[in-house]
Amino acid sequence: MKIEHLNATFQPAKIGHPHGLQVTYLKDNSTRNIFIYHEDGKEMVDWFNALRAARFHYLQVAFPGASDADLVPKLTRSYLKEGYMEKTGPKQTEGFRKRWFTLDDRRLMYFKDPLDAFARGEVFIGSRESGYTVLDRLPPSTQGHRWPHGITIVTPERRFLLACETGAEQRAWLDTFQQVVDRPMLPQEYAVEAHFKHKP
Repeated sequence: MKIEHLNATFQPAKIGHPHGLQVTYLKDNSTRNIFIYHEDGKEMVDWFNALRAARFHYLQVAFPGASDADLVPKLTRSYLKEGYMEKTGPKQTEGFRKRWFTLDDRRLMYFKDPLDAFARGEVFIGSRESGYTVLDRLPPSTQGHRWPHGITIVTPERRFLLACETGAEQRAWLDTFQQVVDRPMLPQEYAVEAHFKHKP
């Protein structure tokens, strides 16, 4: 595990344990999830703090001129949004399938099950200036979705078609996606985007 890409977040509801912790890192440019828990809550808090301390040391070395106040927000992050949506494949002729989605900054991942080790797929969501947009509907000819509230994520390469069960969920996802698209990309995010464009 490279500490550079390590993240930890408490996920008691997702894991089904009051002291559940989700640890993620990149393996071959794909997100790997590890779910851990312990009966003793203090043990999990100690692990969480140890991972944050390791990240802090890494960031101090990687960014020697940065103040501690600038580094602390980069130690760990919560996901912007998680939940179920339906999606279809790249040809948009397949039926829609229900998947668990996690939006981790600009990386939208989808899983068959929330506790899967690896995502079934990942989508980079860049900024408007780089050709990314989010629409509150599906193309008129779209078929095969059971859930009526559509979302289309437009990237420079393709369109990703999603559907939400309720209008409230659609609005929540749209608001979150829009915040990501409205935010200008940082220089290091262009490198992440390039990896997505060259994924097999």
